[in-house]
Amino acid sequence: MRISTLQAFNNGVQGLQRNYANAIRTQEQISTGNRILTPADDPVASVRLLQLEQQQNVLTQYNDNLTAAKNSLNQEEVTLNSVNTVLQRVQELAVRAGNGALSVEDRKSIAAELREREDELLGLMNTKNARGEYLFSGFQGKAEPFVRNADGSYSYQGDEGQRKLEIASSLDVAISDNGKKVFQSVTNAGRLDAVIAAQPESTLRASTPLVQDEVAFSGSPAFPEEGVDIVFGNPDATSYEVFAAGTTTPALAAGSMDENPDTTDKLVFRGVVINFDGAPAAGDTVTVTSDPNRQKQGVLDTIANLRKALEEAPATTEGGRVVRDAVAEAITNLSYASITVDSTRGEIGARLNIVESTLTDNEDTSLVNKSVQADLRELDYPEALSRLSFQSIVLEASQQSYVKIAGLSLFNKL
Repeated sequence: MRISTLQAFNNGVQGLQRNYANAIRTQEQISTGNRILTPADDPVASVRLLQLEQQQNVLTQYNDNLTAAKNSLNQEEVTLNSVNTVLQRVQELAVRAGNGALSVEDRKSIAAELREREDELLGLMNTKNARGEYLFSGFQGKAEPFVRNADGSYSYQGDEGQRKLEIASSLDVAISDNGKKVFQSVTNAGRLDAVIAAQPESTLRASTPLVQDEVAFSGSPAFPEEGVDIVFGNPDATSYEVFAAGTTTPALAAGSMDENPDTTDKLVFRGVVINFDGAPAAGDTVTVTSDPNRQKQGVLDTIANLRKALEEAPATTEGGRVVRDAVAEAITNLSYASITVDSTRGEIGARLNIVESTLTDNEDTSLVNKSVQADLRELDYPEALSRLSFQSIVLEASQQSYVKIAGLSLFNKL
């Protein structure tokens, strides 16, 4: 086969370039530590690396969401812990206010601290997070959840939404609780009304009925939905019978008051407590019914109602009874409010446990991911160094052979 001079030169140059490129590529692999420099180096491994990198990016986003969820839940838990501290102090003040020996000035002193605690609690319920959004406003993060109305009552301005974050594939975690659920939807022990149909000679007085035992109230038999009539006169004026409202038989319960009009007598019927004062007359009827609009009551309204009673009750026997009833209702409602807050704190704890376990799972997955990436991408240094040494020898040999071949010419023999 005849080899032209041009072909010989071209083959030599191409061989030099090829050997030089191989050595340079190996040197780049050693300097970067990566076996795969371009997808052409290993198409199958390159595709797998791309999938692993995408998975790693998703895990990074999940970790960011987990951190945000943890921070939000921790802040809510701290806030509710402060709320619980305020509620405990208010309960202590309510118990103190129930002391019948207190003067009007003493009651007003307690009311003054209740006002401060009321304002403190309002501030906690309107807490903002690090992003400037209200914790307890549901989806309405920019809307102040609780506002004080002109009459001193409180309204909830948020919605019933619950913000969530995706922390893993097909796994969301709630990072907030709406204020209506935590602070407004509190069972109201004073949701019943008592109306007296009294005889002219009667001095009977009935307190606001108080639901002190929810289990007995809704158990079996439950407190009648239509209410009850408490009728005095059988067999004497101080004796009473309890009937379902609008009926006269059968008697669901019976009892009697003592003959001292200055003492308080208590009726307990299926979880409901009513205090009777004064002297009844035969024919007196006390009708107890439920108000559907007062089934729930916000904790701020509970405190405000107690404070108003302490501020406004006169220094009379009737004023003392008003305070007594207000204190009894407040203590029960505050207890329900504390239960609701503690229940929410328990839910937050459960969510934090999910966040922690998911964060651990993501970290483990990320470590496995990086390990697989390293196996696919990273270079075997001993093999690469041996290969570079061999390629250097080949390159030097090709350079020397090219010089010799390039020097061959018939003119050198003349």
